[in-house]
Amino acid sequence: MSHYEHHVFFCCHQKADGRNCCNKHGASGAQAYAKERVAGLPLKERQVRVNKAGCLGRCDEGPLLVIYPEAVWYRYADTNDVDEIIREHLGHGRVVERLRI
Repeated sequence: MSHYEHHVFFCCHQKADGRNCCNKHGASGAQAYAKERVAGLPLKERQVRVNKAGCLGRCDEGPLLVIYPEAVWYRYADTNDVDEIIREHLGHGRVVERLRI
């Protein structure tokens, strides 16, 4: 049994040579935003953890996040997408198909 009901990992890798990476598209800010949003919702009671991750190996598809234990990968463009993932996936257990990769 997992300690967390959901564990959310935001790829926040920054490539030193300027190549494409999630952090180049604001991933660290999106992760901080999601962490703050989750902390302010009843989701916190269900043990949702939002973390930064190093490179998740899908740089050309980013920015992205993955939610475990379901292993559902999402691409997001802005905080509206992050809000939808929090509301639908974490809040209601529904995969957001339009953002799934």
